[in-house]
Amino acid sequence: MTFSILARCTRTGALGVAITSSSPAVASRCAFARAGVGAAATQNVTDPRLGPQLLDALSRGQTAEQALAAARAGAPHIEHRQLGVVDAAGQVASFSGSHTLGIHGSRHGAGVLAAGNLLASEAVLDAAVAAFDPDGDQLLEVRLLAALSAGLAAGGELGPLHSAGLFVCETAAWPVTDLRVDWSQTPVTDLGVLWDLWAPQKADYLIRALDPTGAPGYGVPGDDR
Repeated sequence: MTFSILARCTRTGALGVAITSSSPAVASRCAFARAGVGAAATQNVTDPRLGPQLLDALSRGQTAEQALAAARAGAPHIEHRQLGVVDAAGQVASFSGSHTLGIHGSRHGAGVLAAGNLLASEAVLDAAVAAFDPDGDQLLEVRLLAALSAGLAAGGELGPLHSAGLFVCETAAWPVTDLRVDWSQTPVTDLGVLWDLWAPQKADYLIRALDPTGAPGYGVPGDDR
């Protein structure tokens, strides 16, 4: 099973994906985002090449629907794939091939998309979309995690989860948040713990990249600032 939530923040323009799966290291091959361009997920019987292809199409000015159509037209074994994409305008599109596993589907909301396979029920998707607030004051990461947790509370998948990830791009040329739990008995809980560790330091690491002279101290032995 893989279950994902993709979204755009209407307040900041941030784009991101939260994802969980019964297989290992799900975020490394399934979650993609690019600042000012969009976010994408490629799952089920995964072809990791499709995520960058979707984002490349968006970067050329295609909408989410157009990018998805282009990816489907050129991809081998497309009926084994499940795809989701949100563009920089908050438009969403999804596809589930005829060989998608188990109970599966997708749900669209304002700037948000949930998709999954091998689900306990399609109510998982409804719960995730309903829990996401596109205009909320909280960081996109917090809202994505809340939506992911709502889907799990609604039944999640039929089997145990083992990996999870949170991938968010804002204005920098790299993902400001790229957190992964590659193997665990409680991956979504562990991802929340990792986020709680990362959140207070997130802005500091951005400053250190852009202007080290203005960055706060590192808090490690040998740092004399």
